[in-house]
Amino acid sequence: MKWKKIGDILVVDDKFGDKSLEELKSIANKEKVESIIEIDNIYGVKREPHYKFLLGSKSETINKENGCYFKLDLTKVMWSKGNVNERIRIANLVEDDETIIDMFAGIGYFSIPIAKFSNAKEIYSMEINPNSFYYLNENINLNKINNITPLLGDCSQLTPNYNADRILMGYVKTTHHYLKTAVDSLNSGGIIHYHETVPEKLMETRPISRIRQAAKDREVELLNIQKIKKYSPGVMHVVVDARIN
Repeated sequence: MKWKKIGDILVVDDKFGDKSLEELKSIANKEKVESIIEIDNIYGVKREPHYKFLLGSKSETINKENGCYFKLDLTKVMWSKGNVNERIRIANLVEDDETIIDMFAGIGYFSIPIAKFSNAKEIYSMEINPNSFYYLNENINLNKINNITPLLGDCSQLTPNYNADRILMGYVKTTHHYLKTAVDSLNSGGIIHYHETVPEKLMETRPISRIRQAAKDREVELLNIQKIKKYSPGVMHVVVDARIN
């Protein structure tokens, strides 16, 4: 059985379904949470959770991570606790006066730490889910950020309106469908952070091959392949950092 504490709410897997009310209350008391929510999957391009309350009814909370505050409603938007190290890693890579595009911004998972811990010039944070977009704006205000421009809509349509020195592609499963759009908006010498769920035996080859295919005649330099977590048996969630000239 697995659980993760997000603010004052406990998110659990479906193996908690057979626990008694008293057992749930005991866990909630020990973890100092107000609600226990079972989330068994995240669906669609809007990354919407399928949930069930096991205890309590509170779903909105504020989670503190890496010195940043994230307000969210766990019945409406996703939270990936496994990406905690990756979020601060990216923030530490951003150089002074860079323009950033965050194509799958969510509630500001990457955009907020970048704004808080780097000297980025401008961050264009794109999000298709209106609920996530609402909390993105809430978190911009909560963290007193002034260099994020939140944009509601499909990043495949929004991205071509901008150019950036660094583009974040924090999405999985079908991220490769957006690669050409990202590359076309990347300045010469810019860096792309491309997420992919890939069979472990193809981890060193398939992601960078897809980037090179999208880049066509542009030169691609592989900077790093970062393992995030095991996605499923034999499949790894990785991030590829690549410079494109």
